[in-house]
Amino acid sequence: MENLRNLRNIGISAHIDSGKTTLTERMLYYTGRTHVIKEVKGEGAVMDHMELEKERGITITSAATTVRWNENEINIIDTPGHVDFTVEVERSLRVLDGAVLVLCAVAGVQSQSITVDRQMKRYNVPRIAFINKMDRTGANPANVISQLESKLGLTTLPLQIPMGAESNFQGMIDLIERRAIYFDGEKGEDVRYEEIPAEFADEAARARQGMLEALSMVSDEIMELLLEEQEIPIDLIHKTIREGTIAQQLCPVMVGTAYRNKGIQPLLDAVCRYLPSPLDREVFAKDNDNGMAEVPLAPDPEAPLVAMAFKLVEEAFGQVTYMRIYQGTLQKGTFYYNSRQKKRARISRILRVHADQKEDIDAATAGDIVAVMGLECATGDTYCAEGTNLSLESIYAAEPVIDLSIQPNKRADYDKLSKALNRFMREDPTFRVHVDPETSETIISGMGELHLEIYVERIRREYKVECTVGMPKVSYREAPTRETAFNYKHKKQTGGSGQYAHVVGKLVPLDPEAPEPFVFENKVTGGRIPTEYIPSVEKGFRESMHKGPVAGYEVMGVQMVLEDGSYHDVDSSTMAFEIAARDCFRETFRKADPVLLEPIMLVEVEVPTEFQGPVTGAISSKRGVILGTESRSGYTVISAEVPLSEMFGYSNDLRSMTQGKGGFSMEFLKYQKLPSRFQEEIVKRVQAEAKATAKA
Repeated sequence: MENLRNLRNIGISAHIDSGKTTLTERMLYYTGRTHVIKEVKGEGAVMDHMELEKERGITITSAATTVRWNENEINIIDTPGHVDFTVEVERSLRVLDGAVLVLCAVAGVQSQSITVDRQMKRYNVPRIAFINKMDRTGANPANVISQLESKLGLTTLPLQIPMGAESNFQGMIDLIERRAIYFDGEKGEDVRYEEIPAEFADEAARARQGMLEALSMVSDEIMELLLEEQEIPIDLIHKTIREGTIAQQLCPVMVGTAYRNKGIQPLLDAVCRYLPSPLDREVFAKDNDNGMAEVPLAPDPEAPLVAMAFKLVEEAFGQVTYMRIYQGTLQKGTFYYNSRQKKRARISRILRVHADQKEDIDAATAGDIVAVMGLECATGDTYCAEGTNLSLESIYAAEPVIDLSIQPNKRADYDKLSKALNRFMREDPTFRVHVDPETSETIISGMGELHLEIYVERIRREYKVECTVGMPKVSYREAPTRETAFNYKHKKQTGGSGQYAHVVGKLVPLDPEAPEPFVFENKVTGGRIPTEYIPSVEKGFRESMHKGPVAGYEVMGVQMVLEDGSYHDVDSSTMAFEIAARDCFRETFRKADPVLLEPIMLVEVEVPTEFQGPVTGAISSKRGVILGTESRSGYTVISAEVPLSEMFGYSNDLRSMTQGKGGFSMEFLKYQKLPSRFQEEIVKRVQAEAKATAKA
């Protein structure tokens, strides 16, 4: 148990291009994991080991590695910043104990930083904020700190102040120990501590006083010492920062520049000092044999095993499953129980991972993150010791918003394509595949154009299958707009027993923002419909949701209230009630003034200020609503709500409008009603396609 005190499982996450991967590379270098520093642009970073990542200079999959710093062991997961790969961040944060939120000193809190912060809050992950790129023109850490408070609602606690900024950024002042930190040597590997230079003395004294006052809000002991104007012991400061960070009352803030090798070693110290070990986190599992009661898990190697498979990767020699062990010990060659599949599985190999190199080990204990071989499972599965049946809350996966049709150019490649698609579905819960029953096309769905583009590219490279990809299609939804009563009888008389079912009730529209797209309410009394038929009615309604009668899109925002009905002793059956419910739904839904809903994206565009006019005009012409603009030293950030259907190919438009200097990110925001002229067009198009298919 003692060595668990020195274990840290941390993630490094941030907006695109804030320098996460560069920061991780420096951490590997200073902890002695690598002996040369590699750059993202150029030969490609160690952690970006996929070819595609090296070419595009972005991180696609989260890579895991283990490093040692002093007496601590740190498992680091470098996660992507692009919203299209948001599930990578979700699954990493689900199993981590702490995180470093990297922010750019110039851009501050960007749209993706907000998304990542929301994910951290969802899984209660304590964080340290690291303001990177202090050497860039326009670096303004004070502005970033105020955004952390205003946009993310965090209580910040700056532990350092920078000495200089932009090209004359020399190092930082440690407010706790009251000393200046410089980084010497070619790669900043020699950390030198000096007295605080005279020109920064006043600022440092003020900042330290501010830090202590912030700490006094979470510690009565510090408050008393401050009131009595006594010296506060350094140990007490560290202890209070640690407790406040783990309880998420505080977010310590540090500064530096990973690219110029300044500020990484103090950050590693802070990770070990303030972020939680597995012993500091409370984790609960649900007991499947006992009405899903919550069971606390202890990071005790002697207790029965509970572990979560949080990421699957298919490699040359088979599937590798990344696991986080919450309780007990994982032994090589032992059988464990998968509580979702309800079956046993044997662990054939356990590997400790460093990016794409692996070493074999015989056992792993609570708190560890390891890779195992020889398992057939899906993301989010729980493995436990035989004789127990626990499951951990699974990973949140957002609904896909964009569809593409895909087919191989050669008929012989169908098998390879289906292998690839099945593998990607198991690995990534936000990537879905289905076959359209009417056109028999294979449709892939995902979080954005880039998300699907990367998968198509991976099919080409890893499976050598050339594919033809259709135009991207938007996942519209259908929804009712007014309450409609129904009274539907299903009667069929043929030789022998017939079919009879009768349902009465009403369809009530729900708000599209409601958490559940479909709600069923049973208000039948006095046995007017026997209870054994009620689930069939619900099943019939629920199955009708997959394909609406307006244009064949999925239905959402419906509450079906069953109030009355009748049955026949001989002719009624579960089947009859299911058919009645299905037909009744189609008929009633058409009368409920149905509308099409379209996905609206939250778009953030960053452009040099001289292009602001044309870019804003172009967004408005795409039916976009500008939410606000913000200027940051020569750049303007425009945030807007834009329908997804208008955003296809936007990256090319933006490049040509801004001479290649603009960038944008977008994420799904909500569904909202489609203007009626567009609805008519879409319904006509769907009908025309259906006719064409019928003829063919």
